[in-house]
Amino acid sequence: MIYLTQILFLLHTWLFRPTGDSHDSNRLSVPVGGNTWVSKASDRSTRITNEGLTGWSDPETVVSTYVRLDRAGKLKLSATLSVPEGESKIRVTVLGKKAEFLASGKGEKEYYLGEWKIKKPGYVRIDLQGLTKTGSRFGLVRELGISGEAVNEKAVFVRNNEGNYFYWGRRGPSVHLKYTLPENTDTEWFYNEITVPEGSDVIGSYFMATGFAEGYFGMQVNSPSERRILFSVWSPFKTDNPNEIPEDQKILLEKKGEGVTTNDFGNEGSGGQSYRRYNWKVGRTYRFLLRGRPTDNNYTTYTAYFSEAESGTWQLIASFKRPKTTTYLKSFHSFLENFVPNTGNVAREVAFGNQWVRSKEGAWQEVLSAKFTGDATARAGFRQDYAGGLLPAKNWFFLKNCGFFDEYVPLNTEYTRQPLQKAPVIDFSQLP
Repeated sequence: MIYLTQILFLLHTWLFRPTGDSHDSNRLSVPVGGNTWVSKASDRSTRITNEGLTGWSDPETVVSTYVRLDRAGKLKLSATLSVPEGESKIRVTVLGKKAEFLASGKGEKEYYLGEWKIKKPGYVRIDLQGLTKTGSRFGLVRELGISGEAVNEKAVFVRNNEGNYFYWGRRGPSVHLKYTLPENTDTEWFYNEITVPEGSDVIGSYFMATGFAEGYFGMQVNSPSERRILFSVWSPFKTDNPNEIPEDQKILLEKKGEGVTTNDFGNEGSGGQSYRRYNWKVGRTYRFLLRGRPTDNNYTTYTAYFSEAESGTWQLIASFKRPKTTTYLKSFHSFLENFVPNTGNVAREVAFGNQWVRSKEGAWQEVLSAKFTGDATARAGFRQDYAGGLLPAKNWFFLKNCGFFDEYVPLNTEYTRQPLQKAPVIDFSQLP
């Protein structure tokens, strides 16, 4: 019986073998832990960990790995995995071409999968799907191997987990607009408008409209049923643990709006946070208004207001006092980030328009220029699915990230929009 099983296994291996049998000398390792998503799953036990793909048992599950190739040509592919028990038949699909292979054995093995023709540079999606198994799991997949004419050192993917980049790489690149401000002006108010287009309200998105040197203010998608307007101010004390902040350097809440929750935050600096659960909608334009001015006892007070463009009614989010700070507003920026690694394979976009600043003397000035930049994940070249610039039809700035689209925009590109000459009409005496 054992002999017959071995013969059947060898026969299946031969029948399902892909074209070719080995890698070229330029083989690169693509870790599953930083480059892979479960793109279709009815079994929640399937997970991507730092060690790779685990808990893989459902034949409906599709696991997708993304690599950006710098040139066209032949792509050779392999998978390194172990099968804790029994034997598994697995399908790999690249650009519509499928191959199947059999895997078995508790010891980790590299299975050569075959070769594919890559017609143009850009992102390539590699799908694995378990077809049949005699054990409880299809396998534990640690990495994919790539080689061939299409592969060189310019291939883009997360190479290793140094600096916890499996986590940051799966979150995707954060992108920013750094606005050019008028010189020699004490800016007390910053106004911005924001629109999230249809289909971009992906869970984990933070559409940050009004960033400044000491904090940020924008809107999020927190879950299928919850969205927030979020305003935060960092403490001058540098720590990721809010419990370490001395009393004289804590952010003080001066006031907050109706339905607003306030607390401390940490992990990315620490300080005071406020948010209102608010079911904002895609396709609608929202207005963000921020005030920052020096107040008494070496404090600066920051106050955030939010409004739907159509209503004209401003809602107070919160007002925070920051100690050991005497400044007006500076370093204005907007950004787009994803804070949920499991949605880092889904594209999202946001538009920002009609930016204005108002001096302490009460003079409005339109902000027309911005520089497009990215975070460490983008700068390291681990992801190149990012873009930003101008939307000519609306004369607004935009940001886009995640989703593994091909046409990325070089970082540090500068953009200037045409004046809209639509200064905000605000009755400051009526602000809450």
